Amino acid sequence: MTTRTNSYAGLLLIAVILAVLPYLLPNSYYVDLAIRMIINAVIVLGLNLLIGYAGQISLGHAGFVGLGAFASAILPMHFGWPPLLAMFAAAAGTGLLAAAVAGPILRLKGHYLAMATLGLGIIINIVLRNESQYTGGPDGMPVLPMSIMGTEITSLQAWYWIVAVLLCFSIWASLNLIRSPFGRALRALHGSEVAAQVAGVKVERYKALIFVMSAVFASLMGSITAHYIGFITPSVSDFPHSIELLTMVVVGGVASVYGSVVGAVLLTALPQALANFEGWETVAYGVILVSCMIFVPKGIVPTLANRFKKGH
Repeated sequence: MTTRTNSYAGLLLIAVILAVLPYLLPNSYYVDLAIRMIINAVIVLGLNLLIGYAGQISLGHAGFVGLGAFASAILPMHFGWPPLLAMFAAAAGTGLLAAAVAGPILRLKGHYLAMATLGLGIIINIVLRNESQYTGGPDGMPVLPMSIMGTEITSLQAWYWIVAVLLCFSIWASLNLIRSPFGRALRALHGSEVAAQVAGVKVERYKALIFVMSAVFASLMGSITAHYIGFITPSVSDFPHSIELLTMVVVGGVASVYGSVVGAVLLTALPQALANFEGWETVAYGVILVSCMIFVPKGIVPTLANRFKKGH
């Protein structure tokens, strides 16, 4: 079986799991958790394209999530926009902002790039906290329900199927992207920007494009989160959330599409599973993450895949 076939077999397996999962979950709490896992998985897919395939670090990615969330809350609430139009306008606006800052930021490398993206995320978070007349400040603001053709989406089941379809589409799009000439160019500049440039890859252009693409992924899912929860606060854009998303990439597997999904699922479920440790949940969380870094430094999915290949 070819690698390409294996990859699409993984997508089929995920689609089957998503199709049967809501019928196996015992109550609405677990459906809600599944929805949050899927939302994080789509965000992390976009972030992994930026980090794993293009080799560009981002420590402020939650800022783009916050922009999508608050634009989808503010435009319908204060300006009467239809929620669906507001969501796409938020994605377009976030993409334009990412394109505007990509030039100067992505010229940096290493920890300078990390600090620049961190600064961008902090600036977005500060703006969302300070513009209280629109955002509600640190207390946040309510979000109008998503409405499509006059029908409001309010049930858990409806949201589950929406985000499940979005996840399957995002995986399919990511798999095709990394096999395309665009994806090969990304892997080339990850290996060596100088060598990629010599080979004819327009390095600055490709870095900017993948940065914008990952920002749009984050914005769209920020909008989905806002409408799903019905209330949003600036904490969705803060630094700890960015680190959480980055950790999902690393634990699941850098440069692994399915690693993004596994990392998002595990690290969304883990705080819930550790809730009974009464004050020790943060310590347990840290121990688990450090153990992953020590024993599976390449991430869970790539490590298991390599061991499976060696076993055969």
